[in-house]
Amino acid sequence: MAASKEKKPKGFNSPAVIWKDMKRDRWLYFLLLPGIVFFVIFKYMPIFGLRIAFMDYNQYAPETSTWVGMKHFVRLFTTNSFVPVLINTIKIAGLKLLIGFPFPVILALMLNEVTNMKFKKAAQTFLYLPHFVSWVIMAGIVMNLLDPTTGAITQVLSKLTGSSVNVLTDTKLFVPMLIISDVYKEVGWGTIIYFAAISGIDPQLYEAAAIDGAGKWKQCLNITLPSIKPTIIIMLIMNTGNILNAGFDQIFMLYTPTVYKVADIIDTYVFRMGIVKADYSFSTAAGMFKSIVAFILVCTVNEIAKRTDNDSIW
Repeated sequence: MAASKEKKPKGFNSPAVIWKDMKRDRWLYFLLLPGIVFFVIFKYMPIFGLRIAFMDYNQYAPETSTWVGMKHFVRLFTTNSFVPVLINTIKIAGLKLLIGFPFPVILALMLNEVTNMKFKKAAQTFLYLPHFVSWVIMAGIVMNLLDPTTGAITQVLSKLTGSSVNVLTDTKLFVPMLIISDVYKEVGWGTIIYFAAISGIDPQLYEAAAIDGAGKWKQCLNITLPSIKPTIIIMLIMNTGNILNAGFDQIFMLYTPTVYKVADIIDTYVFRMGIVKADYSFSTAAGMFKSIVAFILVCTVNEIAKRTDNDSIW
């Protein structure tokens, strides 16, 4: 017989009870305050600015701005410059997801098998460190390594190919460079999440598997991966929402007009149209389109995950 639903006490959600709980746990709520303020100021308040996408916005006299409906969205999808930008965005973000998503999982599985604790801690620190380095600094390092005359990596590539190589201006090499540098910078951060999930697995499962004659590979396939599958699915759902977020900071710091053909993405396009050309309404429409697509993708992937494995964000 199905268990009856637990009934909440009368007045459980009343303002008096909520206020009493907040007063009792006031210091916990105080710790939440900086995060709440951050999201209100930088995430929720800017939402009101989206109305600019439906207006001919006059930045010098906002009160004179007129409503034009879907005019800028129609212009966005009919202009010849936006389609290549959209294709570049999907290509770069898709490659980052396809190549970069499995790496943290593989790395976490490898670190889990390391028995030398000193080496494991040193490796973790070395892998996590690049995530905390801004793309401004990282871009400077990449440009030094890829300098056409003195760069260490460029010199190696030149000797292997027998010709001079300039990765930062080569349309064939620029996108692979973006993928490799992004994976190097973020792989350690993703590893933290999966390594934490692995550490929560009951050691008795491995002991029982070893008694039954299962080696490390079978233990990984039959215990470790199934145990961290919910974490993998949730991370995949969250990363899917970034499918049109190809990495503005990285590309803006590294690209030049010579590689616009393959490197210009929606975010850099919005920057040029909105900040450089001061076409705020058009750039807001482009940014809003990206947000809507990301929202739809997250909801879709979440629903698919819920119906297949019952593992989802909500």
